[in-house]
Amino acid sequence: MKNFYFDEFKIEIYVPEEYIIPLRDALNKIKACRVGDYDNVMSITNVRGYWRPLESATPFNGDKNEINEGTECKIEIRCKEEYVNDALDVIKRIHPYEEPLVNIIPLANSFFINSVDE
Repeated sequence: MKNFYFDEFKIEIYVPEEYIIPLRDALNKIKACRVGDYDNVMSITNVRGYWRPLESATPFNGDKNEINEGTECKIEIRCKEEYVNDALDVIKRIHPYEEPLVNIIPLANSFFINSVDE
């Protein structure tokens, strides 16, 4: 059995719809939205979210100490390991939320794709 080495990651970003294009453009500029010979590669899903800002929070949207709900978009991109930290910097710079919800998930695609050729 081979050891896994993750060289690609899926980054999920939950963001208001009006921030999709600025994020896409900035992430693409640092090569975070590339798959093979394609750039600007991303998927977007509309989602409903819930949150309660605590007393010390400075919410972008919603009322403190109340459960709020609203729609936002989940952006999904594939990103090479070498660009993940730059992608996080871009997200923090552009994202309007005080605490952006970002998931970084290792992808094992290359392990399985390469093993077929062996």
